[in-house]
Amino acid sequence: MQTLSELVNQAAALSDRPCTAVACAADTDVLESVNLAVSRGLATFKLFDDKELLIETISMKYPQLVNHPDIELIDSKGIQEAAQLAVEAVSTGSAQVLMKGNLPTATLMKAALQKEVGLRTGNVLSHVAAFEIPGFDKLFFISDSAMNITPDLQVKVQIIENAVTVARACGVNMPVVVPLAAVEAVNPAMQATLDAASLTMMNQRGQLENCIVEGPMALDNAISPEAAHHKGLSGPAAGKADILIAPNLEAGNILYKSLTYFARAKVGGIIQGASAPIVVTSRADSAETKLHSLALALLVSNN
Repeated sequence: MQTLSELVNQAAALSDRPCTAVACAADTDVLESVNLAVSRGLATFKLFDDKELLIETISMKYPQLVNHPDIELIDSKGIQEAAQLAVEAVSTGSAQVLMKGNLPTATLMKAALQKEVGLRTGNVLSHVAAFEIPGFDKLFFISDSAMNITPDLQVKVQIIENAVTVARACGVNMPVVVPLAAVEAVNPAMQATLDAASLTMMNQRGQLENCIVEGPMALDNAISPEAAHHKGLSGPAAGKADILIAPNLEAGNILYKSLTYFARAKVGGIIQGASAPIVVTSRADSAETKLHSLALALLVSNN
C-alpha cells in the first residue's frame, strides 16, 4: 500500500536535499510545516520576509530553528518583494522548489510567471493532487482542481502530461489515466466525452506517452473493479485508474473537496508545468497537508 507518509520518507531519503524558497515565511502555520520538514531532513530552506519579524516569530514559536544550519533568512520588504526574491532564487538555481507562505496566491503566481526572471516554460500550469483515501490501497492523482477553468483538448493533453510527471516521480511508472465524464459512451452533446475519446486515441497513437489513457469513464467505473465488472467494462483502465482528469475546474474542485471533507482523505498537491514545482496551499490546510505537498514537490524536483 502506497501512502503519503511513504512519499515523505522517499523525499527524506533523497541523496541531494533540494532547497525550498518560501515567500512571506514569517507566519506560524508556514513555519510549522518548515519545522516538520527540517526535523525530517526533507530540505533546506530560504525564508523570505521582514528579517526582524522572521527572527521574532521563529524565536517565539520554534526556537529550535534559530540559527539552524538548514535555514537561511533573507530580508524582504513587503509581499511583492518577498515573492520576487523567492522566485529569483528558484529561477537562478539557488533553490529548486517555490513555496507559498502568508501571501495571496495571485501575488506569488504573478511573480512566478513574469517573463524576465520567472518560471515560465510555455507549458500549461495545472494543479496535481495526490490523495490517500480510506479504503483504497494506493494513491490517486487528481487534476485539475485549481488552475484551468474550461480546458480544451490541447490543454487537457498538457494537464495529463503534468499529472503523469508527478505520478512517475512518486513511483507509478506507467500510470493509468482516466478522463472523467458522466458516461462511457461518446456523446456529441457532452464535450467531456469527445475530449476523453480523443485523448484515448492520442495515447494509442503514441502522442501521449508513459501512461495508459482510457475514457470517457464515470468515476465509479474508473476506481471500482466491481462497478466496472457490473457495467461490462474490461479495458485496461476499468477500475484501475491512478490518475483522474476532471472535465473542468468546477468538477475537479468539487471532487477534491469532497474527498477531503466527506471521505477525510489525506492530500498533498503542487502546481506543475513551470520550470520548478510550486507548493501553493491554503491557510485552511493542515501542517500535514503542507508537508505532503512539499514532499511531492521535492520528489518531482529530484526527477
